[in-house]
Amino acid sequence: MGNVVAEQKSPAQAEREDNVAAEQQKPPDAAPPAAPETEVAELKDRLLRALAEQENIRRRAARERDEAVRYAASNLGRDLLPTLDNLRRALDSVPAESIYEPAAKLLAGVAAIERGLLEVLASHGISRIDPALGGPFDPHFHQAMLEVEGSPHPAGTVAQVLQPGYVQHERLLRPALVGVAAGSAATTGDETTGDDRHPSNDEDH
Repeated sequence: MGNVVAEQKSPAQAEREDNVAAEQQKPPDAAPPAAPETEVAELKDRLLRALAEQENIRRRAARERDEAVRYAASNLGRDLLPTLDNLRRALDSVPAESIYEPAAKLLAGVAAIERGLLEVLASHGISRIDPALGGPFDPHFHQAMLEVEGSPHPAGTVAQVLQPGYVQHERLLRPALVGVAAGSAATTGDETTGDDRHPSNDEDH
């Protein structure tokens, strides 16, 4: 029966085997830890972005709140416009020369009601647009309803006001309905041509 002699390892050999085993147990693709300066820069960038987004949200909410307060009376003012139109029609329907004393007092009361409503609307930033006859036509505040033939005003200007408009601050509630003076450049061209012929006629004489 053969004797089995156990092989004894030297201390150096045992240390080498332990090192090999430790290397095998280490994760294969372990990333090196990030530098502290890089982590701080990334966190600072994220913080600045979050603060900027929060500030944008705050400003947008404040702007929407201010606009809601600024134009809170828009719907009410728009609903009152037909009443103002009727009051103005009542005042314009009576010729001044045919007014006797009782009717004059009645019309004065109607005019006072109209002034009161306009003052209330003005307190909410609503004002009336009264286009001037002969003034320029502004498509931002006027709406042309017809062309007025034979108007003494220049072509393309306001020749008739059918209904006043209203604006609240810089927002248009209702455009003014106007008639625009008719005219064309052809008439002006014919007159110019005729004037140009006069010198030649004088020269012929």
